[in-house]
Amino acid sequence: MSPRIREIAEEWLRRARSNLARCHLPKTDEVYFEDLCFDAQQAAEKAIKALFVLHGKRFPLTHDLGELLENLESFVSEIPVEVRQSVELNDYAVVTRYPNWGRSVTQDEFVRALQLARSVVDFVDEHFRQLNS
Repeated sequence: MSPRIREIAEEWLRRARSNLARCHLPKTDEVYFEDLCFDAQQAAEKAIKALFVLHGKRFPLTHDLGELLENLESFVSEIPVEVRQSVELNDYAVVTRYPNWGRSVTQDEFVRALQLARSVVDFVDEHFRQLNS
């Protein structure tokens, strides 16, 4: 793999970590759980896309985590169940982030979204580490 490809893949992963970090900032009354869940979804999406870049593959232009994971299976084996469950984040990509399009998100749902996003980012981090070994 070229150093440039590795650099681009690492930038995708840094962006994923950035979205995840925003989820950990103190929540004020002005911040919607819907927006935090959007960041969780973005963390998972960007982390998965980092794996595509790392492997020199083009990712589908979609926010659908199920579609991304399905395509990922063609070159990454053994995707953990927790990572597959990240498809639960799909609604947060569009529907819940716009006023009057979806329903309100609860704190419990946000905690679940954060857990799912973390499992994806951790999986991708581990994949990057294994390729460095």
